[in-house]
Amino acid sequence: MFTRNDLTLLFRVLAERMGAEQDYLAELDGEIGDADHGVAMSVGFAAAAKALSEGEADAPRLADGMVLAARALLNEIGATTGPLYASALLHAAKLLGQETEIPLARLPEVVVAISEGVAARGLGKPGDKTMLDAWAPAAHVARAGLMAGQDVLDTMTKAAQAAAEGAEATRAMMAAKGRAARLGPRSLGHLDPGAASAAALLDSMAQWVAAKAGRSVQ
Repeated sequence: MFTRNDLTLLFRVLAERMGAEQDYLAELDGEIGDADHGVAMSVGFAAAAKALSEGEADAPRLADGMVLAARALLNEIGATTGPLYASALLHAAKLLGQETEIPLARLPEVVVAISEGVAARGLGKPGDKTMLDAWAPAAHVARAGLMAGQDVLDTMTKAAQAAAEGAEATRAMMAAKGRAARLGPRSLGHLDPGAASAAALLDSMAQWVAAKAGRSVQ
């Protein structure tokens, strides 16, 4: 099962990953943006993990936790990233409804909901050189895994791999959204930092599922 406490533990792992990736993401963002993506993701997810931990007793439903995390991210991350992830988590909260726990096998549904939330708020599409270039292929794999009744770790692992491939593909894209869009053709050849951080989040989610299941990511 995936419980409210598991949500807190998962966000702690995501926060640790964003902290570890902070300098790398800042370097990527410095090439086509204002170099603040690393700090924003690190600080934002740390705040979300803290809010989830402190609010666990008063917010026992999974949806309540998603709302707490969304608010923390919105408060801590500026520009477009904060609102995008806040909207994504609120979309996931609607999916979870009144549940205090769900089968772990439903976790790919959360990946799909996050991707849909990002797309709805950002009004973007794959190919725009944004985080959606990682989330959308991950969601595609997650949907396929759910329809096929695939093992949750296999689905999450393949979703993370699809996200990594999607992020890498942004090197060949010209930015159509955000600050990088101002660069036009000069954005070509650079990895999108939002896609890179999304791929890292999905990789950490797969690693967390593996640890919970007592298995290793293949």
